[in-house]
Amino acid sequence: MSNRTINLNDALYQYLIDVSLREHAVLAELRAATLSHPHASMQIAPEQGQFMALLVKMLGARRTLEIGVFTGYSALAVALALPDEGRVVGCDISREYTDVARSYWDRAGVGHKIDLRLAPALETLDALLAQGQEGSFDFAFIDADKTAYDAYYERCLTLLRSGGVIAVDNVLWSGRVIMPGADADTLAIQAFNRKLHHDVRIDLSLVPIGDGLTLARKR
Repeated sequence: MSNRTINLNDALYQYLIDVSLREHAVLAELRAATLSHPHASMQIAPEQGQFMALLVKMLGARRTLEIGVFTGYSALAVALALPDEGRVVGCDISREYTDVARSYWDRAGVGHKIDLRLAPALETLDALLAQGQEGSFDFAFIDADKTAYDAYYERCLTLLRSGGVIAVDNVLWSGRVIMPGADADTLAIQAFNRKLHHDVRIDLSLVPIGDGLTLARKR
């Protein structure tokens, strides 16, 4: 028995993967291909992708947002969990990274579900708001530049329906959130975490999966 979250050594983590991960073949191929990328650490863990896919199914989501696409693993995991008419609006600024993503989305048969917007994410989110799409999304995933987390969160919260969920990645930041003398990214995450702790507009849980995943349910 334990009254706190268990630490996972390599053997126990592998057991977790062995008994729980149900990874689509194209997801596995994309994850393997991204391992050799210079920024491979930007990709989420497979168990986190599966967890988010389960959330999307539990929410009965139809419309989702993703801030920060990279090579497309998380968007693919979510798109696979959506019904055929479901859509992911993906925000990124890198054509190089997202060209990789598109190829795997198409191979998995879900390319039509993902509406990729190559522009600064705040521009895309503000455009959605200007189009009157407030309250029309079910789920949002934020995993981009950390100093803009608060701005992304506020816009996603407005775009989300009541009962919708925002998932925010890297909120434990490899443990740097408890370190003194923090850099700008760390300071931004620290401030973001403190803000959400007191935000009465949401129900909140910080889940120790991957690099820390905050779940914020809009009341």
